[in-house]
Amino acid sequence: MYIGVDIGGTKTLVAVLNEHGEIVEETRFETPKLYDNFLLELRNVAHHLEHHDFRAGGVGVTGVIDRQHGRRSSAGKLYWAGTVPIQADVEKVFGCPIVIENDAKLAGLSEAMLLKERFKRVLYLTVSTGVGFALIDNGVIDVSLGDRGGTTVMVEHRGKHVPWEDFASGRAIVERFGKRAVDIHDQESWKIIARNIASGLIELVALLEPQVVVVGGGVGSYFERFEKQLAAELKKFEVPAVTLPALRQAQRPEQAVIYGCYDLAKQTFGHD
Repeated sequence: MYIGVDIGGTKTLVAVLNEHGEIVEETRFETPKLYDNFLLELRNVAHHLEHHDFRAGGVGVTGVIDRQHGRRSSAGKLYWAGTVPIQADVEKVFGCPIVIENDAKLAGLSEAMLLKERFKRVLYLTVSTGVGFALIDNGVIDVSLGDRGGTTVMVEHRGKHVPWEDFASGRAIVERFGKRAVDIHDQESWKIIARNIASGLIELVALLEPQVVVVGGGVGSYFERFEKQLAAELKKFEVPAVTLPALRQAQRPEQAVIYGCYDLAKQTFGHD
C-alpha cells in the first residue's frame, strides 16, 4: 500500500492507494493553522485508517519546497513557518519513506501519466485561488521552474507589467466579476477570463514548448465553458516559431495531487 497526503490551505486529504494506484480509502480534515495541531490530526487519521502497512508515500503541499531537507522554505498559503520538517514528521506518522513535493507539480505528474502514451512533454496549469503550473517531461517533474507559479510570470495587463496570477486567478475572477467561476455562465465573461489565462499561458508555451496543456484547479473544473475561447485567444499569438499545443481538461482534478503522490513515491523509492 501507498499513502498520499494533500495538504491544502483549507483542507487536507489523506488517501491509501494499492499497488495499482487505485484509491481504496480516503479521508479529509480542515488544515489547522498551527503545525502541532496538524500533526495531531494526521496521527488521529493514521490511527483510524483500515490500512497501516505502507511501502512508501508522498506529501503535496503549497508553497516553495526545500527538497533537500524535506520541508517548505516559505509559508505560502499556510500559516506554518518554513522550517517545519514535514517529510520527517509524516514518515514517523505512517512508518514509511516519504517524498515531499509542490502540490501543482504532483498534480501535473498525475495528469501527465494518464497521457504518457500520446504526449511526452506536458504542461499542467492549475487555475484556482492562485495560478500554478508544472512541466512534466517524459514522466519526470521539471523542478527547475521553481514553485511560485503565476507570481513569477510577468504579463502586460492594462498598460502595466504585473504578475499573471494577479488578474488570471480564481481570486482575481471573484474580484472582477463579483462571483466565483461556478456561478459565471455568460460567454462575454468567459471570453475575458480566457484572454487573461491565455496572456500568461502563451509565455509558458513559447518558453517550454509542451505538446499538450492540461488545465486543472477550481476554475479548470469548468473548462468546457471557456475551452473554445482559450483556444481562440492562444491562436492570436501563433507565429511560425511557436507551435500551439493541444488543450485538455484535467481528468482527476479533485484527487490529482494524491495520485501524484503515488506516482512520485514509486519513482523515488523504486517499487514496481
